[in-house]
Amino acid sequence: MKKLIAPIVLASALALTGCSGSGAAPAEPKSATTESPAAKEAPQAPDLTGAWKQSNSNSEDSYQQAMITGDMMTIDWVSDDGDTTSVYWVGTFEAPTAADEPYTWTSQRDAAATDAALMASTDDTKEFTYDDDTISYKVSALGTTVTVELKKN
Repeated sequence: MKKLIAPIVLASALALTGCSGSGAAPAEPKSATTESPAAKEAPQAPDLTGAWKQSNSNSEDSYQQAMITGDMMTIDWVSDDGDTTSVYWVGTFEAPTAADEPYTWTSQRDAAATDAALMASTDDTKEFTYDDDTISYKVSALGTTVTVELKKN
């Protein structure tokens, strides 16, 4: 009986190692048609151009709104349900070139456009952050600083 089991064990061992040896056929590459289109597309940089409105205002008829076009951004104070607007910021805008978030840029103030505006920031630069579909920045007035959050319209 021992003589009969030994050849079976030996044959089984050779069969198992033979399948995993270097003589085995290489795995076939995945077909391009089996991959989803989303897997092929790289994440795109967000498009921040357009109109934005403050989402964390304490009042429905008083808030900040922004417009980003090309390499410029403007931010206005809005009151009286939109009947009154006052310039808060006019400055440069640097569009993101990658999909990485958060994205932060420093805007240079356009002094000619803001020096005569009573409600405008007098800071030479202002830092903005885009993260999770929201642009945020600090606003200081009368000794109080708040973070404004804008959502795209």
